[in-house]
Amino acid sequence: MVEFTLPKNSKVQPGKAWNPPPGGAEAGRWREYSIYRFDPDKAENPRLDTYWVDMKECGPMVLDGLIWIKNNVDPTLTFRRSCREGVCGSCSMNIGGTNTLACTLHADDAPERISIYPLPHLPVIKDLVPDLTHFYAQHRSIEPWLKTDTPTPQKEWRQSREDRAKLDGLYECILCACCSTACPSYWWNGERYLGPAILLQADRWVEDSRDERTGERLDELEDPFRLYRCHTILNCTKACPKGLNPAAAISSLKRQMVERGE
Repeated sequence: MVEFTLPKNSKVQPGKAWNPPPGGAEAGRWREYSIYRFDPDKAENPRLDTYWVDMKECGPMVLDGLIWIKNNVDPTLTFRRSCREGVCGSCSMNIGGTNTLACTLHADDAPERISIYPLPHLPVIKDLVPDLTHFYAQHRSIEPWLKTDTPTPQKEWRQSREDRAKLDGLYECILCACCSTACPSYWWNGERYLGPAILLQADRWVEDSRDERTGERLDELEDPFRLYRCHTILNCTKACPKGLNPAAAISSLKRQMVERGE
């Protein structure tokens, strides 16, 4: 039997119970949050701390609960957040075993005991904050901007409605990394495989009729790892909190690779 050994100080330990509800508390008023805690400045294993959130004092979303905990119970709790509208992608994390956005997940749609971890298979900076440096470097590697050879027009690059419609389901990506960190192929080959989010972004620029470097972009993806580590597991499509389909975008890139070689 194969045995796997976790790195030193990586096993999650039971943590602290911070603020148990008072005796005789109203039923359903308090929600239990089990939150991953890790401080790199301390030579300690990560732990799971337990908090109880007074739902009569905070908003309905899971992010509201985290903010309530930080403001009222434990100011050291660390997480990212910004827009609170599902637009910026900052508050992506694993909630109840699913990668999603804390700001768009209603607490009533989460398990009774809300367990929260950082996005999986990424280095953790602190608590619920993963290190996305490599993810963003991969995004920059596809050169996500319009590349043209013809002179820039005085007003704008024109595009037909039909060509504009081809970008629907692609441009809405907010780079939250929920899909990429749900992908087993990205877990094991993340150094070389671009992953669902970046490949969806790559397809967005390949599909753009205004871009004049389609062949060059496809050349950059012609690699055994950058594109072809996708095995159509479809975790990415299931995980996307915006309802996008990265698997379809990857299939589109593969199809265009074949078609241009015919």
